[in-house]
Amino acid sequence: MSVFRHRVLRKKLASDDHKYSRGVVAVIAGSPQYPGAAVLAVGGARHGGAGYVKFVSAQKELRNLVISRFPDVVSISNLNRQRFDALVVGPGAASIKRIPELIPVVLDSAALPLALNKRNGITVVTPHEGELAFLRATRGDRREVAEKISKELGVTVVLKGRGTIVASPANRTFVDSIGGPELATAGSGDILAGIIGSMLATWRPEDSHTAHEIVCNAVELHSRAGRHAAKEFRSVTALEIMESLRHI
Repeated sequence: MSVFRHRVLRKKLASDDHKYSRGVVAVIAGSPQYPGAAVLAVGGARHGGAGYVKFVSAQKELRNLVISRFPDVVSISNLNRQRFDALVVGPGAASIKRIPELIPVVLDSAALPLALNKRNGITVVTPHEGELAFLRATRGDRREVAEKISKELGVTVVLKGRGTIVASPANRTFVDSIGGPELATAGSGDILAGIIGSMLATWRPEDSHTAHEIVCNAVELHSRAGRHAAKEFRSVTALEIMESLRHI
């Protein structure tokens, strides 16, 4: 098991950095049934370090919802001819027929089955135990389950829950000890997916070893935001977790 240094990875900005050099993350999230997931996933992505966040949806109502909350985010209807360094797909039951090769991709919720088709490029899946069936896996010892999925599919697994587990194809496993029960709230996972995607866009990892470190840092950032929210609010919701990211 990896020994994790309890710190949040931060990339020092160069004097000539611009929004593209800081990384571009595209987020496909939300649906008519779960429109809030789009706001939460994008909200997480805004605090992962990327200099440019693009929200992708064919639904104008969802695009308007996100832009009304985050005017700094660029809203687009599809990925055609778009530039991005990492892609988040799935929060709020959003999906895509085909995912691009090479770039890092974070798959959540309804998009998890896409991980069954092996691809060139770093893939991160973020299931909770109720979603393991999407990956043709069953419940069991959480660490063993995460490591088995990672090995069989060649993906980095973020198995959410008490002691979130990160297992990677680099044969490294990390168990988060920071996050508490305050993270067990609807929409919390959408925020995490956005953070992971943004950090991957920022650091542009070329191998699973580097990706593992980045994902572990994203998990810690999310957990620290939850802990901060728990100190500030009697009852923590995903909105409080998202707002707390600015303080970490």
